[in-house]
Amino acid sequence: MEFLTANELSILRWIHILAMVYWLGGEWGVFQTSYHVTNRELSLEERRRHMETAYRIDILARTGIVLLLPLGLHMGKIYGFVPLLDGAGIWWMWLFFAIWLAMTWTAFIKRETDIGITVTMLEEKLRYPLILALIVLTFMSFGGSGPIESGPGNFWYPAKMGLYAFALCIGLFLRLVMRRWTERFRILAQGPDAEQEAALEREIGQARISAYIYWITIASVCFLGAVKPF
Repeated sequence: MEFLTANELSILRWIHILAMVYWLGGEWGVFQTSYHVTNRELSLEERRRHMETAYRIDILARTGIVLLLPLGLHMGKIYGFVPLLDGAGIWWMWLFFAIWLAMTWTAFIKRETDIGITVTMLEEKLRYPLILALIVLTFMSFGGSGPIESGPGNFWYPAKMGLYAFALCIGLFLRLVMRRWTERFRILAQGPDAEQEAALEREIGQARISAYIYWITIASVCFLGAVKPF
């Protein structure tokens, strides 16, 4: 039994590392591609191709960020931090995140349609209660009164959870910017529009600043998981 648990933990840790790599690397790819999306010297068709490339890179980052939480909770259950997931709880948890991941991929596949935009907006709204729940659980855990059991030497776990919630907040804004790409390029396809061009440049400029904070947050999450400093 201990052998199976050790192997389960090792496999989960391996997938967790892969998800983190795709999250961090994917965000860098989208960041670089965004320069071409807003380049007015390129033709609209060329800019749309770069936008398509950004979406194809971003789906890996989105998949990574969705998977990180259930993987972390599953490992937390094995460590004994999340007794709430004992028994059938672990399966309900994975079912919830499977639905979230399905929404993420549906939004990607149908991104050029009204259905895709609608699913994207629903997926964004799903994050609000999740973020709130993670923040509440983080503070309860530090206070010693939450369902997440931690203490001196194990506070890295709820801290990592709190940073993940903060990353989701930044991700919400970045998702909003990318969703607006599709909406604004629909308008630009009808002819030049200085207002839409200005909005694109303004929003992506703000997103790039957010991206730097995003990378620092992701690096901090990695540090806490690898070093477990407190």
